[in-house]
Amino acid sequence: MSAYLRPRVPGACVFFTVNLVDRGADTLVRHVEVLRQAVAVTKAKRPFRVDAWVVLPDHMHCVWTLPEGDADYSVRMAAIKAQFTRDVRRSGFTPTPIPRNGYGANGGRVRHGGAYEERVGVNPDLRGEAPIWQKRFWEHHIRDDRDFEVHVRYCWTNPVKHGLVGHPREWPFSSWHRDAGGAVW
Repeated sequence: MSAYLRPRVPGACVFFTVNLVDRGADTLVRHVEVLRQAVAVTKAKRPFRVDAWVVLPDHMHCVWTLPEGDADYSVRMAAIKAQFTRDVRRSGFTPTPIPRNGYGANGGRVRHGGAYEERVGVNPDLRGEAPIWQKRFWEHHIRDDRDFEVHVRYCWTNPVKHGLVGHPREWPFSSWHRDAGGAVW
């Protein structure tokens, strides 16, 4: 396994991509209120600013700015994922373990084999439960104003890229409605 160390920059602005194990599921949009509550609980305990956010059926993208002197975005993301998992399981949701053929419940592809399979949790965890989230997430530290604009726009246009809607205004699970409702695209 690689020895990747995440950057630790206090007050950083960071872009994230976070995926479900089952890349064909609709879990995030079906349980979007549970996700919103998990974010609210986490923000109350460990504040951060949401610069942009989009929730798609099986993954999400967001841009956060951390408080000055604080670089702990990994703890925040882990808390959101854990809170969502606890709450959605309490509501009766049980993810289906990914079968050996590598396809999730709705046809999404999941890679199998060796350490990768253990990392993303294709097999049940120690409690015998199938995981909801891929264990890791992808992050990018925003470098400047242009980089910030590119990544915020990426969040907002991602539902269009995936063919879910024709315009960002048509996707209900996006900060576009909060921030760019009147902007020209």
